[in-house]
Amino acid sequence: EQIQNMVMTGVLQKGDKRPSERDLVDQLGVSRASIREAIRALEMIGLIESRQGEGNFIGGDINSSFFEPLSVMFMLNDGKSEDILELRRVIEVEAAALAATHITEEGKVELKRLMLDLKESKNEDESAKVDKALHYTIAKISGNYLILILLNTISSLMEAFIRDARGMILRKESQREILIEQHQKICDSIIQENPNEAVEAMREHLQTINETMIELKEKQAIQ
Repeated sequence: EQIQNMVMTGVLQKGDKRPSERDLVDQLGVSRASIREAIRALEMIGLIESRQGEGNFIGGDINSSFFEPLSVMFMLNDGKSEDILELRRVIEVEAAALAATHITEEGKVELKRLMLDLKESKNEDESAKVDKALHYTIAKISGNYLILILLNTISSLMEAFIRDARGMILRKESQREILIEQHQKICDSIIQENPNEAVEAMREHLQTINETMIELKEKQAIQ
């Protein structure tokens, strides 16, 4: 808690070399064993990163963390797929608008590349990975780091959700083109810097997922 507080108050900043264990013992007034236990825990969540031959540094790259607290809590509390979709609607619709407002030329190139990858993907596993990358890229382009952090803290859930949702939608072969068209529409509106169209395109895409899930559950209930 004290080390996290040092980050929150600006005493320690991203890229700073971590104080030695001896210095931390003196600063925090706890045992070296407690320091080592805390450091291991902070490494797990990506707050501290080790660089070979250089030492340990304050991290801050959410992608380097393999611990997803929201994913874990979701699974432990019997979360439903509908919850993930609702969260995606809350986050991603607005993220699309922000992306259209803040997109750079570099971001436009990245979206075009991902759309090309999506169209040319050879199998569904590859398509699902590109699909996820596209949504995460939009979150990154939004310019709001908190949006990206939230998506990263449920990365495993998002990956499984996108894979399962695509599986449901693609039970009809014709639906593959619909998915590609919807993603193209989202990307085009963002690239054209039109937040209103980006919102509608993202909302339409997520609504398609929702309707497919409802339809499939109704069929299963009848069976």
